[in-house]
Amino acid sequence: MENGRKLYEKIAEKGFDGAVFLDEVSQRWLTGFAITDGAVLVTAKETLLLTDSRYVEAARKGVAADVRVALFTRSPLVETAEYASKAGLKRVCFDGGRLTVSQWKKLETAFGGMALEDLPGACDDLRRVKSPAEIANIRAAQKITDAAFTHICSVLHKGMTELEVAAELEYCMRRAGADGLAFETIAVSGPKSSLPHGVPGNAVLTENAFLTMDFGARYNGYCSDMTRTVVLGRADDEMKELYGTVLRAQEAAIAAVRPGVSGKTVDAAARDIITEAGYGPCFGHSTGHSVGLEIHEEPRASARSEDVFVPGQLITAEPGIYLEGKYGVRIEDLILVTETGFDDLTASDKSLLEL
Repeated sequence: MENGRKLYEKIAEKGFDGAVFLDEVSQRWLTGFAITDGAVLVTAKETLLLTDSRYVEAARKGVAADVRVALFTRSPLVETAEYASKAGLKRVCFDGGRLTVSQWKKLETAFGGMALEDLPGACDDLRRVKSPAEIANIRAAQKITDAAFTHICSVLHKGMTELEVAAELEYCMRRAGADGLAFETIAVSGPKSSLPHGVPGNAVLTENAFLTMDFGARYNGYCSDMTRTVVLGRADDEMKELYGTVLRAQEAAIAAVRPGVSGKTVDAAARDIITEAGYGPCFGHSTGHSVGLEIHEEPRASARSEDVFVPGQLITAEPGIYLEGKYGVRIEDLILVTETGFDDLTASDKSLLEL
């Protein structure tokens, strides 16, 4: 079943006879086509994508089988409302969390003759479990990401800057077929590796220190996500102990992933090891999150997560320890929940690499 039909079944159960979407993520998931300016209307009869002359030809060739494409020549919202009126819609939902206040007001004005109601996360619950095609795209994105890590390990050298590391990773992913980056690349060295989301700069890589690289590719719009921490030079005993603790925590989290297990349980598997080693306060973020068309999706693996995993969901396993002003370590793999357990989609070496 195509995604537009899945969504219609959901909203019909809640008493809606239509749904309208203006955000890029929902539109792509519903239609299979990436667009930055348009509207999608889901009814009992069809999924309709309205766009302008810049996109209409490509859209007609690129949309999913159940999607009809229409050209708008005036306001997309006004014309979408006209289609809704002709279809006899009475009660229409939208996802308010994916609209600006301005869009919300314009939507209310355009659909003034219909009952218009917010349905938070309208598509999000359906997007939690990935289809075989979505999983194939994420696998391909992760394969590109793994190849970029293999490449960067072969070219890291004294005198290289953090920005050069980030640029090399990004170029390698593009060259291997990525259609974009999953997020802004993190490549931070030495004391900056204690910053979980540090920003690469012009600083030369610190020798005999950790270099943390968090990066991912997009393939057909779908994201991968991976972190590796390496040493440019040699690690001392304390660094080896810290790295080993994070690795044990990550492996425990991965081993805990299977259908019926909660995100809280997976998080605890990693967090308990880090806490027992005396680094509990130095692990401040959650153990993992899902990925898809967005880099951060549901479900989550966190200390408060009540999410229970089912086959077809993905979760990152990315515990870390960060010693403020000194250094940090994070290791991240992308995990698929299967019928019997898990499949680690990340192939890259996790041993402590001294380059």
